[in-house]
Amino acid sequence: MTSHTVKVTDATFDSRVLGSTEPVLVNFWATWCGPCRRMTPILEEVAAENVGRFTVARVNIDENPDTVRAYRIMGVPTTVLVREGRERVRVTGAMPKTALLNSVAAHLA
Repeated sequence: MTSHTVKVTDATFDSRVLGSTEPVLVNFWATWCGPCRRMTPILEEVAAENVGRFTVARVNIDENPDTVRAYRIMGVPTTVLVREGRERVRVTGAMPKTALLNSVAAHLA
């Protein structure tokens, strides 16, 4: 299966997310997090359906402490929409695809 999400690290966050010309939906997750695992297929679907509109990126919190600290991530999964280098909206917790898209829709228009 081809992944449509982009793996982002502390080393690549600035270029892949902050420097992106299109909005980036950044999902902070961990391998040990059950709700994070439930979000994986939802995020893949969202990414596949929105190629060219926005990017879906994933940050493993255990491997990227600098980005986690910079964004003050307190729980996972946390999903942050970054547009033009700035955080626009943040949602915490696992949610259905429709709820996720509704939470960021106003900032993608």
